Amino acid sequence: MDDQNQTSSNPSPNEPPANDILTELRELGKNLQALLRSSWESEERKKVQSELQVGLNDLGKSLSQAASEFSESPTGQTLKADLADLQERIRSGEVETKVRSEVLGALRAANEGLKKAGQKPPQPPPDQSL
Repeated sequence: MDDQNQTSSNPSPNEPPANDILTELRELGKNLQALLRSSWESEERKKVQSELQVGLNDLGKSLSQAASEFSESPTGQTLKADLADLQERIRSGEVETKVRSEVLGALRAANEGLKKAGQKPPQPPPDQSL
């Protein structure tokens, strides 16, 4: 432990002083900050941002129009009616009853399969031909 303290307090002639490293790290931080600031404020970044905003706005309008057209189409109307029917069946409990019944049937089948798998197969009779 004493060797480490001695090394850190008395650097060898080949090692830069600790305050030089600290100074360089501070300078690196300043340079990175200046680079990020100039990149953020650049015309190219502003142009790309503007293009992205226009593109996203156009995409939003196209999706909205497609959704509107779909909802008015025969397929959209059928889907809307099917969803309304499903919603009513959920409210009435019909779906819950059916799901419970199907889950119960699946659990019973799984249990029966496990019971059969756990049973030892009958032993075949000894070979009488010897």
